[in-house]
Amino acid sequence: MSGTTRLLTPVFAHRSRLTSLCATVLLSLAAHASDDAVLRLATCQDSWLEWKNDEARMTRFVATLQDRFARDKTEAFFVPKSEARLLGYKVTQLHPQNVGMGVGFSATVEATFEQARQALERQLGQAMRCSQSDGMKSCGLELSPKKTVTLTAPDQRGARMALMGCYYYYEK
Repeated sequence: MSGTTRLLTPVFAHRSRLTSLCATVLLSLAAHASDDAVLRLATCQDSWLEWKNDEARMTRFVATLQDRFARDKTEAFFVPKSEARLLGYKVTQLHPQNVGMGVGFSATVEATFEQARQALERQLGQAMRCSQSDGMKSCGLELSPKKTVTLTAPDQRGARMALMGCYYYYEK
């Protein structure tokens, strides 16, 4: 090994570790930005309905979804490519357009109904109205005519699956 090669080897090794560290930080920041975008949409702070005609914003929205989530092959939802969180709970499914008769943005998280309810109410700064029927628990809070935060979960003790989101239109 020449003297120059011997001198540069530690520099290149250091550069490689630095590049790896930078990549990790950037991926972490991108994941956080994506989680923040999901939070803003799921809690009605942002609304794709309001900016659907803004091509630049919709392009960013779609790019964020495609970067962090993949469409499920058999269902009409997206799944995270890597861990995603909403209000501290793991996101298992993302519904960027609708669920059943509702049009909006929602996510299924691994949380009990009570955990999800407390986290949503803490985020919103106010209580939601809740009801129970047909084996389901649900809550809602209308923030404006086309923005209602909702929460739905199975009425089963200990069930760790809750659907939370913002709906612009839904069949009551």
